[in-house]
Parts: sequence; C-alpha cells; structure tokens
Amino acid sequence: MSFDANLAGMPSSARPTALRGPALTFTGDPFRDGLERTLVHEPDAIVAMQDGRITHFGPAARVAPLLPAGTEIRDFGKDALISAGFIDTHVHFPQTTMIASHGAQLLDWLDRYTFPAELKFADRVHTRRVARAFLRENLRNGITTSCVYCSVHAHSADILFEEAEALGLRLAAGKVLMDRNAPEALRDNVQTGYDDSLALIRKWHGRGRLLYAITPRFAGTSSPEQLAAAGALWRNHPDCLMQTHIAETQAEVAWISELFPDRANYLDVYDHHGLCGRGAVFGHGIWLGDDELRRLHAADAAISHCPTSNFFLGSGLFDIARAKQADRPVRVGLGTDIGAGTSFSILQTLNEAYKAAQLNRHPLSAAHAYYLATRGSAAAMHLEDKVGSIAPGMEADLVVLDMRSTPLIAFRMDEARDFAEQLFIQMILGDDRAVRATYVAGRLAHDR
Repeated sequence: MSFDANLAGMPSSARPTALRGPALTFTGDPFRDGLERTLVHEPDAIVAMQDGRITHFGPAARVAPLLPAGTEIRDFGKDALISAGFIDTHVHFPQTTMIASHGAQLLDWLDRYTFPAELKFADRVHTRRVARAFLRENLRNGITTSCVYCSVHAHSADILFEEAEALGLRLAAGKVLMDRNAPEALRDNVQTGYDDSLALIRKWHGRGRLLYAITPRFAGTSSPEQLAAAGALWRNHPDCLMQTHIAETQAEVAWISELFPDRANYLDVYDHHGLCGRGAVFGHGIWLGDDELRRLHAADAAISHCPTSNFFLGSGLFDIARAKQADRPVRVGLGTDIGAGTSFSILQTLNEAYKAAQLNRHPLSAAHAYYLATRGSAAAMHLEDKVGSIAPGMEADLVVLDMRSTPLIAFRMDEARDFAEQLFIQMILGDDRAVRATYVAGRLAHDR
C-alpha cells in the first residue's frame, strides 16, 4: 500500500536541526531476520532533520562534519535514548473519559461504560475537549502515529482530524460504523454510514499526514448489509486502512458464530464481506484459529496486540510467537486500546506484552518489544517506508527517552550489564516520566 507523504503546509522544521545522543532503530523485522541483522544501536549518534524529514543519521563523529552550517544540535547526553516515535495501532479516543472503569468483561463493558461514554460525543464541544486531551496524552507518551476509532458521529472524526492536522501528526482514524446491537442514538444505518465515511475519505484521506480508516466497530454491531457496504467502500478506496475487532473473547467468538452461522469462522465473516486484505488492522485476535492466521498472512493483514486491555477485561493472552510463526508470519503491531487499556504509556504496554509472552511460555526480548512499538507497528499499518525507524528520508517523528527517569530506574541502571538489560529495565519500570521529548515532523511537540 502506498500513501502520499505530503508534508507541505504542516508544522515542521524549516531550518536544519539535529539531536545527539544514544539511538536505537531497526532496519527490518527481528522476528523474521534476527536482531543481529536488524537492530541498530549507536551509543553516540546524530539525527539531523529538515522540512519534516530525517536528512542524516549515524555516529556523531561521522555525521557532524556533513551537517549544513548553522545546524542547531540539541545534545541529550549519554543517559538518553533517541528512537523513532512510538506507534499505537489500536485506540479509542472517545474512551479517554472512561479509562479505569471498574468491573466488566468485554460485552458487558460495551453496555455499561463504552456506549454511555460515546453518547456524549453528540456534543461537539465535548468531542473537541476530549480530542485535545487524547492527543496531548499521546505526545506526552511519545506516540507520534496512531490508528484511532472515533464515535459513530461523523463530526467526531472531523474534529479529531482537525486537531491532529494542527499538530502535524501522522494519524489514521475513522468514524465507527454500527447499525445494530447498540443504543438507538449510537446507531447509523447502511446508507448514512457509507455516505458519512465517503465524505470523510474525500475530505481527509491523504491530506497532509492524515489517513482514513474504514471502521466497522465489529461484526456484532454491524449487520451483514453494513459489512458489505464497508467492503464496497474499501474496494473503491483501497489505499485507506480498514480497522475492526476480532476474537477478543471466547464469548464474543461464540456470539459472532450465532449471528453468522453460514461463515466458517470469525475472520471469514469479514473476508466474505471484502474486509480482509492489505491494510486491514484487526484488534486483539486472541482466539483466532490456525486457518484464520494463515488467511491473515496470505492477505497481508495485521493484528494489533493490546495487552493492557486484554488483562484488564480478562479477555485472554495473545500469543505473539504463534502469530509470528515462521511458515505464515502475521504482521503484528502494538495497541494501547484506551479505554479498556489502562495506560497511554507504550513502555507500560510493553511491560504487559512481556507478561503475556511469559504466560504463553515464549519469552519476548526487550529489543523485539521495541521493534513492536516502532517499526513493527508501522508495518502493521503498512507505513514502514514513512515512519517507525530512523533513516534519511523517513519522516522525522522521534521520541527521546530519559534512561534514568526515576530514582529506582537510575539505581537499577547502575547494575545493568549491557544495552539489552538497559532496554528491559525501561520497559518494565518506565512510564510517561521517561519521555523527555517528542518530535513530530522534526518539530518539538512535547518537552518534559
């Protein structure tokens, strides 16, 4: 999938600037090719930027003489780590208001908390207030790209796109399609859902750094006719993303089987309606069968792993090693899944991803985890040629971590034996306090 990366007309670095400090990035997929061939760690690097893009990257001693005269270099020192900005492949911005709500599993959660929260998005003032808070939390946590579910209201997507455009963010989002099994005030219908989505695509998709994601919430809240309409929309606009939920809980899988008795499995519901292909991002995927994983691989579609949400709702343990099985590897990204997800912090999300891997008896190294949070999530959205790694020509979205952000982390870092252990300490003990600075298209967007 190829997207326009038009950076004109958005906030960016007009003159050359550069960051100096230790840096981490990836040149490929370590799950497939190994860390030795894909991980790049420069203990003293310079990342130079101009007009929203990275112009130079490498050891400081080599890069410094190549920089244009007058380049301003911000030196973060040896206790920092410069990385590509974090990427969140599955998040609900309307649920920012309901994060940390007690006591329900998925289907009850929707009725008790999600739908009441999203009803409030009929109010545009409320919508804008939440959109601004949501994007502010993203930047505080080093998230520079996200794939976002809005509410059923078309203006919820309009307003989020407006706020993201003002910040120059790379962001995909879509108005939720939902025509059944939800409160009447939160339902659209086949025609209005199609028409609203089409109007939003025409207005926003490919505008600056913004992308549209066609967004049926999940098969339980869309009729077969609405899923077919969404499939037709995607066929007509194949460079859009498509996002939805799949196989999050066993009860949900059983319910979908009752709703669609003629389909072979959960994924086949989407596939039958033209909603399984390159650019599809399926949230969760915990309870997928081997046939479904093979089909996702063949379709070049992706799963978004949302561990804090899965633990919080008691949904189950996504097995990333099984998803990445060598004979049919599936693209896997990382999702906070706010608000069943419990933190905007990608570091805390990696903490929980590690625990899920442990419980599945498949250890997850810190380096593999950082790949998931950056280039891996970019690949899940088919954006790995634009964001997710540090290299000349890439869009200059960066996060700078403080590797000694708390007294305990600083104390523990003194005992770290190597860089791999330093990374692991950050993802287990780190949180939003570790994010020292966030750069969007080369412009400082958050400074702790």
